[in-house]
Amino acid sequence: MRRVSGFTRGAGVLIVAATLWMSTSVTASAVPPNMRPVPEQVTKTIDSVVPPAPYPRLKTIPDRAKAPGYPHSVQELRAAILPSPVGDAFFDAWPKNLAGQKPGTILRTRDVTRVAAPLVTVPIRYAQQIKFVSTDALGQPSFGTATLVVPRSRWTRGGARPIVVNNLPIDSMGTKCTSGYTLAHGFSGDTNTTDFFPPTTQLSLHRGYAVIVPDHQGPRMAYAEPTTAGHIVLDSIRAVSNYDAKAFSDSRVGMTGYSGGAIATNGATKLAGEYAPDIAPRLVGAAMGGVPADYRILSASMNANLATGLFHEAMFGVARERPELLTLANNATKWLVTSPLKDGCATWGILGGLTFMPSQLLSNDNDPFNSPVAQHIYKITQMADKKSVVPLYIYQGAQEFWIPPAGTRNLFAQQCRLGANVTYREVPGEHFLATVTGFPDALTWLDNRLQGKPAPNNC
Repeated sequence: MRRVSGFTRGAGVLIVAATLWMSTSVTASAVPPNMRPVPEQVTKTIDSVVPPAPYPRLKTIPDRAKAPGYPHSVQELRAAILPSPVGDAFFDAWPKNLAGQKPGTILRTRDVTRVAAPLVTVPIRYAQQIKFVSTDALGQPSFGTATLVVPRSRWTRGGARPIVVNNLPIDSMGTKCTSGYTLAHGFSGDTNTTDFFPPTTQLSLHRGYAVIVPDHQGPRMAYAEPTTAGHIVLDSIRAVSNYDAKAFSDSRVGMTGYSGGAIATNGATKLAGEYAPDIAPRLVGAAMGGVPADYRILSASMNANLATGLFHEAMFGVARERPELLTLANNATKWLVTSPLKDGCATWGILGGLTFMPSQLLSNDNDPFNSPVAQHIYKITQMADKKSVVPLYIYQGAQEFWIPPAGTRNLFAQQCRLGANVTYREVPGEHFLATVTGFPDALTWLDNRLQGKPAPNNC
C-alpha cells in the first residue's frame, strides 16, 4: 500500500501547489505565466512532503540502462523509468555483444504477414519484421525494430521498387503502443489510430512502393528524442537493404511523418549526411508536417494547459535517452515516472492534459526552463546547425497553437541558410485538422520525388 499512498499523496501535493502557483502568477511580465519560476519554498516543500519513490536500488546496471559517464544513482533511476517487458523477446531482449557491430546489421527477422495483412488492407506479398543494430542518443550501441511491408503487385516501372519510410506519431511511453507491436500482435486498445490514418501506408502500397514502418522511439521508447529516432530510421533502411539487397539496395527512398513522426523524419534528414553517408544519396525527399522543431517554443505553448500531459510524456521520453534530465527530477516526479504511467500510450498523455500540471512542479529546480540542463536539451534537440541533405517538404497548420508555426518557419529559414532544398507550406487548420488538409499535397510531393522528378526549391 505504500506505493499507492505515496503516489496519491504526491499527486495531491502537486495539485494544491499548482492551484496556488497559477492563482498568484498574474503579475505583469514579459515571461508567459506558464514559463515563470515557482517560489523556492514550493520546490523545497514538495520534496520534504513527498517521500522518495521506492524503485529498486541496483548493484549492477542492466545493459539497456547503462549511460557511461553518469553517476550510478542516475543510471539506477534510468533503469526504473524504462518501459516494462511485454512478453515478446523481439522487443524485450537486449542483444549481447552489440559493440563493434555495424549499424543496420540484422539481428533477427520474423514473418508477420498473417497479422499485418488485414490491418494494412492492401494485398501484400509479405510483412517482415527486422531487428537490427543501431546507435542511441549518447553514441552507444543499441538496437531498433521495423516492419517491411511489400505489396503483392509486381514493380514494372523500371529500376528497383521505391521505398516509403512511414514514421508514425507513436507519442507513447509503452512498448505495446508501437506500430510494430500492433503489426505483430493485432489491433488492440493500445493501438494508435494514427497507425492507419491518414492512410500513408495503404496508399504507398497501392502505388506499388514498399513501406518501412520503423519503431523509431527505440527500445527505450524515447518519445520526442530526435537523435535516437533519426538513427533508427536510417538504420532501418540499411537493415532492409541488407535483408534483400537484390530488391532494395538501389531503391529510391522517401520519408514522411507528422507530429511525433515528424520528429523522427526531421532527425533522420539532419543526421543522414554524417551518420549514414551510404544511405544519403538514395534519399530523394522527406515530407513532414506539424514539426515540433524547437522545444524551447513548445515549453511555452504546451506547459500547464490541455497539452501538458503530452508535454510531460515528451520530457520523460527524452530523459530516457538524455539522463541529465533525470538530475532535475524531484520525489514526486520519480513516483510518476516509475509508476505504471511509464507504460502508457498516447491516450494517457492526452488525459494528463486535464491536470493542467505545470512542469515546474516536477523539478527540484524552481526555474527549470532556464536551467543549464534545459538550455542544453533545447540545443541538442533542435540541431539548428545541421543541414538536411534530403529535399524537404514542410507543412504546418496556419491556426496551430500547440506547435506554433514559428518553429517550422524558423526551421525553413535555417535550412535555407544552410543551403538545403526546402518547400514550405501553411495549410488551413490547427494541429489535428492540418493532418488532413496538408496530407494530399505532401504525399503528392513525395510521390513525385519517388518517380524521379526533381524537387522544387522555395528558398
